[in-house]
Amino acid sequence: MKKLILDLDTGVDDCLALAYALGSPEVEVIGVTGTFGNVQRDTGIQNSLSLLDLFGHHNIPVFAGASHAFQRSTFTVQEASALIHGRNGLGDVHIPQSNRQPEPESACDFLIKSAKEYGENLVIVATGPMTNLAQALEKDPGFHNRCQIVIMGGALTIPGNCNPVQEANISQDPEAADALFRSGAKVTMIGLDVTLQTLLTYEETAAWREIGTPAANYVADITDSYIRAYGTIAPYLGGCGLHDPLAVAIAIDPSLASFFETNLKVDLEEPFRGRTIGDEHRLNDPNKTVKVALEVNAELFLKEFMHRISTLLRSCTI
Repeated sequence: MKKLILDLDTGVDDCLALAYALGSPEVEVIGVTGTFGNVQRDTGIQNSLSLLDLFGHHNIPVFAGASHAFQRSTFTVQEASALIHGRNGLGDVHIPQSNRQPEPESACDFLIKSAKEYGENLVIVATGPMTNLAQALEKDPGFHNRCQIVIMGGALTIPGNCNPVQEANISQDPEAADALFRSGAKVTMIGLDVTLQTLLTYEETAAWREIGTPAANYVADITDSYIRAYGTIAPYLGGCGLHDPLAVAIAIDPSLASFFETNLKVDLEEPFRGRTIGDEHRLNDPNKTVKVALEVNAELFLKEFMHRISTLLRSCTI
């Protein structure tokens, strides 16, 4: 059985990614690492702890990671993030708060230790900025060879969602993402190219409410806030993008997507800062380190998404 670590900046779609992973019998979630992004790091960590308790997984540890980007000393939540995810990261829905605390071990050290212990049987799915991964790469030069890494971030064939070239997770710490792509690590990139093809509507959240458990109602309320936000920022889509859950789904079942293999970099200078694009210096290198998802079986994914999360929500008794 694959071991899974989720590296989250726990907003709405991170909540759904966590639920998808916990509802997947093929994997064991061995920990959650927290970072900044959709919310401040500590808010995201509290969200992760509370969601794990809500979903009946009190035993899964949470580790505090980076609170800001490599080249910054502070972090401020962007207004766009607050609009999409709410001020609390969960659509301003207030779920029961966990009494648990994050582990004393840092996210970076937990990632390094787990990669050494589990090797290629470990999959790290990062759905926020890549800062925790970059810290692990910097501290342990062998980290990039030990485990599988799947990220939700970037855009290769379509515009970004921050500006014409920037995707949100990459934009939060372009240096960290660039370090990851250049490290030689085998990375699967699940970007906007495919995540905006996977959409959820009020029809699906209504089905969760029919389950009747408190957890199902909370998740339906949280997700409805996300759908409403998408109705404001991207009404042409007709639903909300399932960015982070798709990354988890493809980490579990790569056959859901088809991939373009290449070597990537992140532009670090204006006017294209934050752009994910092919590295011209490694264009002819036969060793391609990044697999970019460009097509997705959206129908099958949505079926699996609803089945796995609905099964989890039915099992929640609090």
